[in-house]
Amino acid sequence: MSYEPPMPPAELPTDIVNTLNEYSPDRLQHIARYAGELAEHKAREARLEAKSDDDEIDERPDDLPDDVPSKATITIKEINDNRYYYWQWREGETVTSKYKGPVNPDE
Repeated sequence: MSYEPPMPPAELPTDIVNTLNEYSPDRLQHIARYAGELAEHKAREARLEAKSDDDEIDERPDDLPDDVPSKATITIKEINDNRYYYWQWREGETVTSKYKGPVNPDE
């Protein structure tokens, strides 16, 4: 590991870099976790939006519960350092989730 501070990405605005440089390691860890979760959420929203634009659904998956629409996708959520599968779909402006099971079936 280098003793030099990391170089920020060129796309990151200077004011954000300056603000982050003022924070403690603990606060930066919280920000990193939040930023990762936010990125996953936005990517999931984009996938769901793109998926809702598809009018044709080829086939209903065998393991899809009756109360989950066929347009639902599977996403992974991390809760207390454990990862779980959830069905997710859009209902108007909201995203609805339903638990499917652990990512690791031994959990």
